[in-house]
Amino acid sequence: MNTNNKKPRRQQILEALASMLEASPGARITTAALAKEVGVSEAALYRHFPSKSKMFEGLIEFIEETIFTRVSIITAEPIDALERCQKILHLLLAFSERNPGITRILTGDALAGETERLRTRVSQLFDRLETQLKQILRDAEIRDGMHFGLSVAATVNLMLVSAEGKIAQFVRSDFKKLPTESWQEQWPYLVRGFVVETA
Repeated sequence: MNTNNKKPRRQQILEALASMLEASPGARITTAALAKEVGVSEAALYRHFPSKSKMFEGLIEFIEETIFTRVSIITAEPIDALERCQKILHLLLAFSERNPGITRILTGDALAGETERLRTRVSQLFDRLETQLKQILRDAEIRDGMHFGLSVAATVNLMLVSAEGKIAQFVRSDFKKLPTESWQEQWPYLVRGFVVETA
């Protein structure tokens, strides 16, 4: 990886870690290998991050900031509830597709052997997404009189696990099976039974 020397060292380290996660699926990243990739000593790494766990947390913070900044924009758009949900889930899939190495963190694949706190934080990220989607559908029930065949919780769960399954498939295929592939065509079939027409 050719790091830009003008970038802050902290950013160089995180980019190198993401690059190594993409280049070596299934491999555990050591601080020695990461230091070599960045072109610094291990001591230099620890001047910017007190532990490897904190490096992973830096990448999780990047995921959270990127996704939820855009989710806020989508929720403000004048579109219907199901389209809003579709755009949020497509955002998650597209983000994963553009950031293969970081996606291994989302699936937990890269966190094997790391601290439980990291897995908890990723779980909280998905919980936050689920809460956002539930709020969109609950608002649609109240404001627009929409009725769903399943409970809001079960409806959102089905939406989210469908997206998570495509992300897991992406990692399992060594990034060959793109998560956005066929999503636009699949979505109408996925949601066809969600909304119940009322007389």
